[in-house]
Amino acid sequence: MSSYPSVAAATSLDLNSPLNYTSPTLLAHYDASVLAATNQTPNNLTTNKGATLGRVLFNDVRLSFNGTKSCASCHQQSNGFVDQAQFSTGFAGGLTTAHSMRLSNIAFYQGNSMFWDKRASSIEDQATDPIQNATEMGFDATHGGFSALISKMQNLSYYPELFTWVYNDAAITEARVQNALAQFQRSMISANSKWDRAYAVVFEANGNANTPQNFGRSLAGNNIPAADRFSASEDNGRDLFMRAPNNGGKGCAGCHQPPTFALDPNSRSNGLDLNETVIFKSPSLKNVALSGRFMHDGRFSTLNQVLTHYASGVQAGTARDNRLPVGGIPMTAQEQADIVAFLQTLTDTTLTTDTRFGNPFIR
Repeated sequence: MSSYPSVAAATSLDLNSPLNYTSPTLLAHYDASVLAATNQTPNNLTTNKGATLGRVLFNDVRLSFNGTKSCASCHQQSNGFVDQAQFSTGFAGGLTTAHSMRLSNIAFYQGNSMFWDKRASSIEDQATDPIQNATEMGFDATHGGFSALISKMQNLSYYPELFTWVYNDAAITEARVQNALAQFQRSMISANSKWDRAYAVVFEANGNANTPQNFGRSLAGNNIPAADRFSASEDNGRDLFMRAPNNGGKGCAGCHQPPTFALDPNSRSNGLDLNETVIFKSPSLKNVALSGRFMHDGRFSTLNQVLTHYASGVQAGTARDNRLPVGGIPMTAQEQADIVAFLQTLTDTTLTTDTRFGNPFIR
């Protein structure tokens, strides 16, 4: 008989043998230096138990006021943890005011601040904001706030069991919910795209080092296994992405840093609107081709539109990153197409199908 009968009745989890979140098998270029450069804090180190609880919380529609929306409703695993719609539909049918953000490689953003507008100070701080949002999941002050959610969770018999399993007592607190959700999200590491597999060959053959020289090497040669070998267009796009503008490239990697493609924490805004004052951040570019919509307000529906903005649409404003000249970085139509082809090599179907991040509920 299970020691956690309510968990066994509601989910597919085996708490006697939790899935592995703490030491996943990754390609060689996700080396110790990369894995050390995360926004994890000593106060909330990822554990298999904590991330498992986070998985349950992330996928549980019961955490919305009327039991219709979960975090996963707007951050769908099959789409790279994003909603393909421009704006997401909340628990009562209202629409959000920002496009949902991809979550893969969220751990590697060194700027700490979360949400497009950086209003949260950490992943932990961010984690429960949507639950208490009046549009998204509905436990705002009008509906009793987080204390009302805690009361609801205490009456869902699998949560006292899970919290006891993780924390050795059944107390449900917002801080514990935040910590578990943050552990789960930090575990969403994308390391097995076509680019990753091809680059791993270069990495291991050239000193096992993540260097500009290695990022600049061709991935279209016979040294790359045929299944992962880049086409001429993909490889030219990679070259344009990686090389600096003063060296014939477009300088994309200056902000979107390989191998995680997380944003440089010193990056500023990208000149979407004239006289923009808010400094927006962006998620990692891993699985960007699955997004459906792009930018904080989802205004673009294709990657080519995104590249057109960078080529000719950058506008002046105090928030603009000075690496992006007003007017843009000129690109031909072919160069734009090649960079789009490269961005498509960042799709990681391993992450989008990984059982560790799927819905554990069976009822």
